[in-house]
Amino acid sequence: MNPGNLYLIPTTLADLKAEASVGLVDWSLPGQVRSTAASLGCFAVENAKSARAFLKMIGIERPMQELEIVEVGHQPQDDTLKPLVGKLLGGINVGVLVEAGCPGVADPGAQLARLAHAAGIRVIPLTGPSSLMLALMASGLDGQRFAFGGYAPVKSPLREAFIKKLEARSRRESETQLLIETPYRNVALWGALLTTLQEQTRLTRAIALTLPQESVLTRTVAEWRRAPDPSAAFDKQPAVFLFLAC
Repeated sequence: MNPGNLYLIPTTLADLKAEASVGLVDWSLPGQVRSTAASLGCFAVENAKSARAFLKMIGIERPMQELEIVEVGHQPQDDTLKPLVGKLLGGINVGVLVEAGCPGVADPGAQLARLAHAAGIRVIPLTGPSSLMLALMASGLDGQRFAFGGYAPVKSPLREAFIKKLEARSRRESETQLLIETPYRNVALWGALLTTLQEQTRLTRAIALTLPQESVLTRTVAEWRRAPDPSAAFDKQPAVFLFLAC
């Protein structure tokens, strides 16, 4: 028996209802994502409730109760994932769904892909929106050399030390740095970036990507400091922050 395939299925970046209300689900997800998801009966998901909502939103006709949806959480353990590898080895195709964006990129998926590779199972990534790539594309910063720093420490002075370390690396390597934060801490991270980075460093704020209120702006830190406080524009909205030191 041939093993099944592991499909990494991208999802929309923003709230499903918000995207559906303006027709952006059709725009942001290729037809291949829909057709592949519709063909699957087993999914490894970050959150079962949002996964079911996503599958309904893209028009899966199969009743939800017929689908096997295995919630693995944000930091899945191998013991949770190994039964899924067993299904794959048994010839069952499995799809991976995360809360937003592309599995395995700042989200779960890499662990199951690693186990699949070790077992000789084909791993197939599907095309879809990635907030990191969209922000980098629109930033005007260096897209040849870049690094994703993940989440900065929440508390000072660790957060400021982390930012300074990334800025030094950016200057030394001519490397764009990307950071994300949970939406309710966006304003705090933004304030730390403005007070910690050097004036000549170019800083990008990318918010609400793929939504009508999407905004991507790049200025030097000095220019941002002189501008009106933009915090209200992205408080509690999904955002990516990028910078490139001169």
